[in-house]
Amino acid sequence: MNYRIILLFILSGSVFKVAFSQDINKATSTKQNLRYNGQPLPELTRGPYLQVATTNSIVVRWRTSTLARSRVRYGLTPGKLTLSAIDSGLVTDHSVTLSKLLPQTKYYYSVGGIRDTLQGDENNYFVTLPVAGKDGLYRIGVFGDCGDNSVNQQAVRDQLINYLGNNHMNAWILLGDNAYQDGNDAEYQLNFFDVYKNNLLKKYPLYPSPGNHEYIDGEFSERYAQRSKEVAYFHAFSMPENGEAGGMPSKNKAYYSFDIGNAHFLSLDSYGVEENAYRLFDTLGPQASWIKKDLEANKNKGWIIAYLHHPPYSNGKEEVMVKIRQNVIPILERYGVDLVLCGHNHLYERSGLLDGNYGNEPTFNSTKYGTKQPTALYDGTANSCPYIKTSGDKGTVYVISGSAGQLGKTSNPYRNKNMIYANNEIGGAAMLEIQSNRLDLKWICADGVIRDQFTMMKDVNKKTTIRLKKGEKITLTASFIGKYNWSIKGKDTKSIEISPSVGETNYWVRDEFGCVQDSFDVIVSK
Repeated sequence: MNYRIILLFILSGSVFKVAFSQDINKATSTKQNLRYNGQPLPELTRGPYLQVATTNSIVVRWRTSTLARSRVRYGLTPGKLTLSAIDSGLVTDHSVTLSKLLPQTKYYYSVGGIRDTLQGDENNYFVTLPVAGKDGLYRIGVFGDCGDNSVNQQAVRDQLINYLGNNHMNAWILLGDNAYQDGNDAEYQLNFFDVYKNNLLKKYPLYPSPGNHEYIDGEFSERYAQRSKEVAYFHAFSMPENGEAGGMPSKNKAYYSFDIGNAHFLSLDSYGVEENAYRLFDTLGPQASWIKKDLEANKNKGWIIAYLHHPPYSNGKEEVMVKIRQNVIPILERYGVDLVLCGHNHLYERSGLLDGNYGNEPTFNSTKYGTKQPTALYDGTANSCPYIKTSGDKGTVYVISGSAGQLGKTSNPYRNKNMIYANNEIGGAAMLEIQSNRLDLKWICADGVIRDQFTMMKDVNKKTTIRLKKGEKITLTASFIGKYNWSIKGKDTKSIEISPSVGETNYWVRDEFGCVQDSFDVIVSK
């Protein structure tokens, strides 16, 4: 290396200057050669994003502009990432599994190579999932037909983030048609990964499902893509297909299940073809057979939620939708699925509790096929009490939320007779909130307004008889989540302690709207 050094001494003062110059470009090039064998320094072009979250593991993925090795540093404190996981293979699409993590614990992380960091600060973090079956407050974002890089997509994203505020979202799910028009890699980059990279992707685990537009991708025909799965969707995402996140292993990236606390989720593929022959609605096919096994094994979970692209109930009359309603919905209802989430139609619709309605829309009869239907808004307005189920009861709510990006006004009337509420005028995404035996869904619109919401409760309105001896104390606990008005004046907590007198006393607790009431007959003997 050649240097030109000029020394200037000024003896009359205290100044000593050294001018130093060199061929900076040559030195930088030499450094690159030493570190990357002549290849340019890698740049982060996708992600990072979080996949296959469980109670004690997670997959971190990202993409680089050139081949590089993979390293994730992580720890419990930002700036102190003392743990690491390394994959020494040279790749551009990076996938690193972090294991032996603590349940329901916040970790900070960075991504990069062996010696460099591409991204990682206090905004790069994730929270592992709670232990399966554990009660808590869990939030799951729901995005349908989102990836079109529209003003609507960005507004919906921003309003859902605004709604969250400082609250944690445990995961988010995709209802298909995640990147328009063809679901190819470039469209996924522009219309999905670039849109969500600075907020949702690097903080919250993602569990996707495919739509019909995912299978348009590639130089192959759509028919071939449905069978081969050689599309960008299956390369871009990792799924818990081996049962590592809960549920029965599917051994298939197209459909899988997972648990978040006391809720069990099934992600289904309504458009792909298995074994070169079977669709979702073929009841003897691999996917339908797996659904039956998974639901049988998980029928005692607190909540069961299925999501897929094509809706069984809507104004659409596509053959796939009709066959799903006729062949798949009876399976889901038989095993007590509480909620089915769909996209495909670029609007929002929400049903009441339905059971046994598998015909076309004109055959719908709310008395025959649905329970007596309140609006379930649970806001104090007339007829707004929650949907109420007892464990083992049938009855499923169907939601179409397909306007998180795409927004197309369908022909009027767009509201199906099965639906309590519908809106095709504005886009939105849904937020699912589960706390113990209460489930809420809120449709958050592109302008921040929640235009629809509903509440479902299980195993409430309990009547209990309690026998005590004189002088004994007991704690009474309400069976529901909400606000509490007890028969004892001034009591407004979920649990109260009482020391009743000899004899029989009835205590009760009601919610704020008079929709739910628990009754306790306490008999005290001498």
